[in-house]
Amino acid sequence: MSLIINRVPRNMCHEKRDDMDSVIIATTHSWNINQAKNLCKALPDFNISIISDKNELTFEKIKEINPKYIFFPHWSWIIPSDIYENFSCVVFHMTDLPFGRGGSPLQNLISRGITETKITAISVKEEVDSGDIYLKEPLSLLGGAEEIYIRAAEIVFAKMIPFIIKNNPITSPQSGKVVHFVRRTPDMSEISPDMTIDQIFDYIRMLDAEGYPKAFIKFGGLKLSFSRPKRTNRGIISDVEMEILNDKPEQ
Repeated sequence: MSLIINRVPRNMCHEKRDDMDSVIIATTHSWNINQAKNLCKALPDFNISIISDKNELTFEKIKEINPKYIFFPHWSWIIPSDIYENFSCVVFHMTDLPFGRGGSPLQNLISRGITETKITAISVKEEVDSGDIYLKEPLSLLGGAEEIYIRAAEIVFAKMIPFIIKNNPITSPQSGKVVHFVRRTPDMSEISPDMTIDQIFDYIRMLDAEGYPKAFIKFGGLKLSFSRPKRTNRGIISDVEMEILNDKPEQ
């Protein structure tokens, strides 16, 4: 279901006023929802609606709101063409585009040993992550995945979205060599025996976030999942969750 704030209808932060521009924030994960609430308070002169369920993102509902912009921070689903062809849709991608088009940008960056990136705000086109650029902001990739996502959300909501709303920047085409990333699957979270200790540390931290399959190993009949890693002189200290594997087919 969609998020409702302060008992006002249609996911709006406050009562709609006809003399104000409307904006939609389509996002998921707790850190983005919290930042969206803060944005509502920071921009009281805009009608801001929040959509946190992909099923609520329909042309009919968007048309009713008639937003000036639709922002998609950390949105993992395909945006319908009738929406991005009729409204100004802005996606935020965690790479210095056109480097790193595609899925799982944070994990692909860290697994390549990259420690600094940029958040790129782009328009939405049919080809994924190929849109024209509104602006870019630097982002550190130090820390665990959730820590990085929270840091990114603060930049997107406190700097990038307000800048776009207030300044209506002209976009520019992407330039440079296009590098594509492949979206990761849950089975790719398994720690490989040939990894170095530093690679294992990065593997654990890059998957340590709400809604992501944690790094794991299989040991006998158990699956050991790791989180909250800390690098030490001798190795890694980490939380471990043990789950009994059931490989037998259900009767």
